[in-house]
Amino acid sequence: MCGIIGYIGKQDALPILLDGLRNLEYRGYDSAGLMVWNGSRSVLEKSVGKVLALEQKLSNQGKDFTGAVGIAHTRWATHGGVTEANAHPHVDCHRGIFVVHNGIIENYKELKIQLKRAGHVFRSETDSEVLPHFIEDVRKRNPKLGLDEAVRLVLKQVRGTYGIVVFDRRDPEKIVAARNFSPLLLGRGDGECIVASDPAGVLKITNNVLYLKDGEIVTVTAEGYRIRTIGNQIVDRPVEKLDLDFKTAKKGKYPHFMLKEIFEEPDAVRNSFRGRLDREEGKVKLGGLKGMEKKLRDAKRIIICACGSAYFAGRVGEYMLEEYAGIPVEVDVSSEFRYRKPVFQKGDVLLVISQSGETADTLASLHEAQEKGVTTLGIVNVVGSTISRETDAGVYQHIGPEIGVAASKSFVSQVTVLSLLTLFFGRQRGLSLVMGQRIIRELEQIPALMESILKQKNRIKRLVEKYARYSNFFFLGRKYNFPVALEGALKLKEITYVHAEGYSAGEMKHGPIAMVSKQFPSVVIATQDSVYEKMISNIQEIKARNGPVIAVATEGDKKISSLVDDVIYVPKTLEMLSPLITVLPLHLFAYYFGIARGYDVDKPRNLAKSVTVE
Repeated sequence: MCGIIGYIGKQDALPILLDGLRNLEYRGYDSAGLMVWNGSRSVLEKSVGKVLALEQKLSNQGKDFTGAVGIAHTRWATHGGVTEANAHPHVDCHRGIFVVHNGIIENYKELKIQLKRAGHVFRSETDSEVLPHFIEDVRKRNPKLGLDEAVRLVLKQVRGTYGIVVFDRRDPEKIVAARNFSPLLLGRGDGECIVASDPAGVLKITNNVLYLKDGEIVTVTAEGYRIRTIGNQIVDRPVEKLDLDFKTAKKGKYPHFMLKEIFEEPDAVRNSFRGRLDREEGKVKLGGLKGMEKKLRDAKRIIICACGSAYFAGRVGEYMLEEYAGIPVEVDVSSEFRYRKPVFQKGDVLLVISQSGETADTLASLHEAQEKGVTTLGIVNVVGSTISRETDAGVYQHIGPEIGVAASKSFVSQVTVLSLLTLFFGRQRGLSLVMGQRIIRELEQIPALMESILKQKNRIKRLVEKYARYSNFFFLGRKYNFPVALEGALKLKEITYVHAEGYSAGEMKHGPIAMVSKQFPSVVIATQDSVYEKMISNIQEIKARNGPVIAVATEGDKKISSLVDDVIYVPKTLEMLSPLITVLPLHLFAYYFGIARGYDVDKPRNLAKSVTVE
């Protein structure tokens, strides 16, 4: 959600800024802009739409954008509509101070009133524009202040979340960046530095990075950096080597990242358990939990917090951990958890799940638990992300970059890691050696089973052609496959803008069945498991009311084909692992449905990959 790039060094800044913006496109945005300083003057350009539109505008302007200092931004609208005036960078009254900002300034209205009274003229509807004007105001009243000190004094009076980069023509040898609850990192190269909101933005220059923490400001020159806190305390933090390669994130033979990443789901499962399974002992080896074994053995309850697809993965984990590890589990949407005054008890463990490791609401849940002294664990994909650094321990997913906005391979990876945690907690408790070994055997077979489902892509594509005219869908499941129904509905909504509802099938009679009609199909997950007969009853209830039914069913189940309109068959596996199998055709269904409707499935409207504001 929004992207920031700032460069200062010896190279031409413009190609670096544009490349950085392109690498951050997957985060979600609706406009873009940049500023370059050529040593004597600044050149600013903005555009509504994609980075490509900005590039085309730059090529048509005929302006000289040569210069070794610059800042750039992709905006996801919060305050004010999608217009060039609202795009970043924002400037002060004299077009000398330039600011790019991620986050939300909560007290911007009162600051704006004060600044207007002081004679400042605003050009946008955004909260972000108060920042350059406020910095201008502080420097005007204190002409001897350097830019970094002016930024520090301004941020002491700002309430809200921010990742900002500031440039001032009066201090052209530096840029100043600051973070509060919105990710920002610095990359250090040879005679150059680059600031970005995401590792993808710096890797073309360097993989030597340091992450800013909340309440920190960094003053950056071509030769180095200095970090202070908002309270003016010096921070000594060396750079670290980032082991991440976004260069591999190419579509290759696939028309979209989403399809590529769906086809990577088998490898995502493999990479999530690779090197972690102890077949002989029926256990797992999780290096990220080393040293935590005794504390986790004493855990009395696990609280899982996440958002979106990660939340649904957490719901699968709830069934796993309670059934096989015998430990009580509570799963919360992070955005509700942070406000509902949760009651913690001795022995609680908070497990947060986030692909990016930067999800704002999930981070807030983490901080809430930490303030109460609760042990915290994380499941994240992005190495070095805030959650990975701030939890007591955790498990990396190791699936490489996920570029498509809609989660696909990250969901199955999170479910896989939750199965590993189930083995970890289970073998500490009452899970037998034999059962541990069986789970491992079944888990190792999952990638091959998933690959057999991918071979059905053409059949699922033809199924979409049959149902593409419908505008409403139910997705129904029970037990382990109830969260899969939620995930299937979410994917269809995200990618196709079709109304879809995910429901526990047992709740159909408690209201939703009123919606069933010939024009309201249901996708029912009815594999041969402990709730199979219950699901058959739900199917019969829907068919009695003339509702079309697509069933996701177990291979060899001839009975179900006579009850429904269409069937997608999947291989049989252990019930606790069935979500890894049943979710795959739903991801394909959503993808082909979006394509059938002519949408950009990699960048669905209004959505962002990394949600860093509320």
